[in-house]
Amino acid sequence: MRSLADLLSRRSPLVMGILNVTPDSFSDGGEYPTPPDAVRHAMTMVHDGADIIDIGGESTRPPGATYGKGADPVSVQQELDRVIPVIERFRRENSTTFISIDTQKSEVADHAIRAGADVINDVSAGTHDPHIFKIASIQGVPLILMHGHGPQFQKQVVDEYKYENVVESVSTYLKERVQAAYSSGVKEILADVGIGFAKKYEDNLKLLKHHEYFLSLGVPLVLGVSRKSTIGRAMGGNPAPKMRLAGSVSAAVYGAQHGANIIRTHDVKETKEALNVLSAINNS
Repeated sequence: MRSLADLLSRRSPLVMGILNVTPDSFSDGGEYPTPPDAVRHAMTMVHDGADIIDIGGESTRPPGATYGKGADPVSVQQELDRVIPVIERFRRENSTTFISIDTQKSEVADHAIRAGADVINDVSAGTHDPHIFKIASIQGVPLILMHGHGPQFQKQVVDEYKYENVVESVSTYLKERVQAAYSSGVKEILADVGIGFAKKYEDNLKLLKHHEYFLSLGVPLVLGVSRKSTIGRAMGGNPAPKMRLAGSVSAAVYGAQHGANIIRTHDVKETKEALNVLSAINNS
């Protein structure tokens, strides 16, 4: 398989465009109901500067005051039916752009890689389905591990979470999951602090402020802040998800200045343009 590390060595940060083929994602659920619709949007994101298209067939909308009980789980077959036709069709039209499969299920990850995906993005960091480590190892693909979504985080709503030191807690968790993945034979690992998952507003801001601390993990860092409720609240007035563009881009640029190697976003064009300006300033 192609190496994401090679691309990161030539250009960083990369832009990961979000493609949710779900009916219930918090910001864009139901907008791309058919594979042709989804692939057209993916191609638009590539044109706008996306280096990676992250395709997900199960919403990970978390429980809490903002989203109520959170998203309902879907079966393996439901998830496969949503993502595989999109991956296959996109890969036929585009043979070069990296595809990431956003899934917690090893069976979905395996089928997605065989269909043309290059990266596994597991928001449960291998805690939902530990076999996903074996799939990443056997298939030889990069694996993204995120904090804040998995069996141990489902026991209570986000409003009840309390951290003595959220930066240390998230770092300790990710170190353990990274080591577990390496021990299972995964060669290329990335980490995501999980903004908006199992954390309060203040926790999310602290993780962003101290994002550079996570460089100590020794793996590339993925940052997803796009349209999240933390961004809306920080903007003032808490606008609807699609009205959080300025705040999302601001946080993305801050993240890029503080260790983020990949920025995951709904708004590829605006994020890419902002990062281009940052790069021009840094390279002047």
